[in-house]
Amino acid sequence: MRTRCFGRRIPLLEMVARDRRSGMLPVDERSKLVRSCLPGLLIAATVFVASSAIPAYASHVLITAEEARLPPPKGAVATDRRGVTRGPKIKYIDESEPLHSPMHLHVKFESFGGAKIDPDSVKVTYLKTPNVDLTPRVKPFVQNAGIDMPDVELPVGDHMVRVDVRDSDGRTGSTTFVLKIEP
Repeated sequence: MRTRCFGRRIPLLEMVARDRRSGMLPVDERSKLVRSCLPGLLIAATVFVASSAIPAYASHVLITAEEARLPPPKGAVATDRRGVTRGPKIKYIDESEPLHSPMHLHVKFESFGGAKIDPDSVKVTYLKTPNVDLTPRVKPFVQNAGIDMPDVELPVGDHMVRVDVRDSDGRTGSTTFVLKIEP
């Protein structure tokens, strides 16, 4: 009788029949068994250890398909400020055109006058009717320098996002940008 060990057939019954009295295989036969199964066991162990020890970079869903199907915002949403202000500046870093999901979301914050950005004040909103608060999804990726979120999942389409931030002096900054995701 032959038995499979990770795809290779081994003569198991012959080995066992040779030394039934001791209950163990002879040394030569044991080493054959180990040599024939060892590559498969090593591969299986490596895959198991690699999958449990090294965190995989899973995609993070920023906007769901259901949220993308909500109606567009009612009224004007442009927030272009042309005056001189000491409030924090927010800049969306455009990695590449066209954008495809998953993408890298990178937003930079810049403060003025010695003030520091308050990371707890960052608020991210998906502008739809009704607005969708994306802050809890983005919060783990917020730093003093900005938002750095790798592998963001977004449905295909145009998505208008507003980011609000406040500095240590209480001044606020806001910007709106559109993420145009193509298939």
